[in-house]
Amino acid sequence: MSRQYWVAPLPPFHTADGTAATAAALGDLSPAPPVVIPARLLEAGVRLEFQAFGRYTSTATPGTVTVGLYIGPPATAIGSVAVAAVTAALTVQASQTNRSWRIEGNGSIRTIGSGTAATILGLLEVSNITTNGTDLAPATAPAAVGFDSTVDNSVRIGVTPSVATGSWQLHYLGVRLVN
Repeated sequence: MSRQYWVAPLPPFHTADGTAATAAALGDLSPAPPVVIPARLLEAGVRLEFQAFGRYTSTATPGTVTVGLYIGPPATAIGSVAVAAVTAALTVQASQTNRSWRIEGNGSIRTIGSGTAATILGLLEVSNITTNGTDLAPATAPAAVGFDSTVDNSVRIGVTPSVATGSWQLHYLGVRLVN
């Protein structure tokens, strides 16, 4: 007997921007409260779709930035959760003021379980940061990373600028459960 599946956005539906990141360190740009995947909701083969957009401001010497998608318990610092996909160091466009940037991506749940037994295989398309227009994350073949699907997990967007001379902000983060 077949099962019935839906495409469903995961709440909350944000109406305010996330906190701007200005330091040369990993910063969580995600709006509050976090988008949470309830414990035990995922099953093997389910897909997640991600969309986010924001703005950045850079100086004449902007350095580079990595942009990533992170998944882990909501109360855990972004640097301590699983990295579903992250870009290589991207060369930021110099001397920009409130330049728009966007992320679209997918994650495939390969396995479910506790500890790091659950795995997600993620891929992101990041646009309007470099002169090339669009970059993929990861730049090489994606690899499944482990997380705990038996607890609530938040989905977050993080940036790591190489220099503290600009500002990064996220206006929107949407996560849809597909299949």
